[in-house]
Amino acid sequence: MGVPQVDPDLAMTSRSFDRIAFVASTSAEAQQALEQLVIAYGNHDPKKADVIVALGGDGLMLHTLHNNMRSGKPIYGMHRGTVGFLMNEFSAHSLRDRLAAALTTEINPLLMRATDTDGKVHIHHAINEVALFRQTHQAARLRIKIDERERMAELVADGVLVATPAGSTAYNLSAQGPILPINADLLALTPISAFRPRRWRGALLPNTAYVTIEVLESDKRPVAAVADHDEARNVQRVEVLSDKSIAITMMFDPGHSLEERILREQFSP
Repeated sequence: MGVPQVDPDLAMTSRSFDRIAFVASTSAEAQQALEQLVIAYGNHDPKKADVIVALGGDGLMLHTLHNNMRSGKPIYGMHRGTVGFLMNEFSAHSLRDRLAAALTTEINPLLMRATDTDGKVHIHHAINEVALFRQTHQAARLRIKIDERERMAELVADGVLVATPAGSTAYNLSAQGPILPINADLLALTPISAFRPRRWRGALLPNTAYVTIEVLESDKRPVAAVADHDEARNVQRVEVLSDKSIAITMMFDPGHSLEERILREQFSP
């Protein structure tokens, strides 16, 4: 996601939201909300809609962001699932007024280029993070380069991840990585259960960084690379950078912006 741009004073009052496209998870709660909203507002083809409204949890939101990242359509989520960090509170009332008053957050996804041991190249985008994991009982041995310069000759760990600001409160936080403000021009490079160097806790990188992770002893210590939910196995080299060619607009109710949620998360017990 790269260079998130957040303007807390920017509401989408200049746009009309006559044509709304709804997408929903398969849960009973989300499907019931979908039925209620379609009756009240109709349901348009996402390609012709003014806005896409996602009903579910963060998993559904990630899928919606991935499926529409090149569409230029703003995306607004309402919580009808389990985890709802990326979602607004659900209400079927005055939806168009809420959309008009919503604040926007613009995010860039990460681009992962993973080359496996057979030479096949896997290219995927990630909203939250690109993560490398050991595939067997043996720890991974990894070499880390930043902008083609070697910064760590050997990391022995369960893996390592590169997280965006929006993804910094997801798996990155569970791995004891830092929470990044949504408007920070940074990426988090975080080890997963590092064995050597034992005291290394990761690094903060500019979001212009070109990160290369090489797998050492890939035949003996196989590693998988995952961009959100897209996986490549038996990788030998993984390149990660922020894709500035894609800008995704997310919408949040005033007082509940992604910036506010990330800030609040840093003070939660």
